Amino acid sequence: MYHSVGDCADDPYRITVTPERLARQLRWLERRGQRGVGVAELLAARARGAGHDLVGLTFDDGYADFTEHALPLLHRFGFGATLYVLPGRLGGDNAWDPLGPRKPLLTADGIRRAADGGVEIGSHGLTHLDLTRADDRTLKAETAESAALLTDLTGTPVTGFCYPYGTIDPRAIGAVREAGYDYAVAIDPGPLTSRHALPRVHVGQRDTAVRLHLKQRLHRVRRRAVAGV
Repeated sequence: MYHSVGDCADDPYRITVTPERLARQLRWLERRGQRGVGVAELLAARARGAGHDLVGLTFDDGYADFTEHALPLLHRFGFGATLYVLPGRLGGDNAWDPLGPRKPLLTADGIRRAADGGVEIGSHGLTHLDLTRADDRTLKAETAESAALLTDLTGTPVTGFCYPYGTIDPRAIGAVREAGYDYAVAIDPGPLTSRHALPRVHVGQRDTAVRLHLKQRLHRVRRRAVAGV
């Protein structure tokens, strides 16, 4: 689970990695015989009983620096990824973060550029709201309407969802499933782990090869397995 790729000098939430650090992390995967892919590709491979050398790479929020820094590195290594974006904040910024710098988000053209570059586009909701606190109307807009907007924008069906803040409850999961998403990713969903609440590992600037190795091993121990994944 990545977020922003750029200058991390002012990064109170530790959501940013520098391009140099990302390159080293992707090279670490490559040297281990693993290839980064989007989540949809990973799930499809696992459903066939394959893909054990694949790692799902995800980038949340749709920061504008994705096409500038992350996309060229993914192409360099021949990797794919999933980018979860906010169609209700196109060309806006991360106004939901009270601390730290304002980071610009991708425009519609930027999202299309990422999609044209082979990146899977998924929904992160419309506006980055905590779905567990949303009323019924807002919950439907954040799930179903965001998928429709992104499908129109990219010309490709949107099948993946990412819960803002990683917060979930059975109602939010139900809304995502009802909206027609094939899968959804969280962070550490615990007993709610399922195809519509997949766990992920946060990766940041401090994650060297040793830390990545430990995180990968701990992830397998701490997270519940999901059938077919």
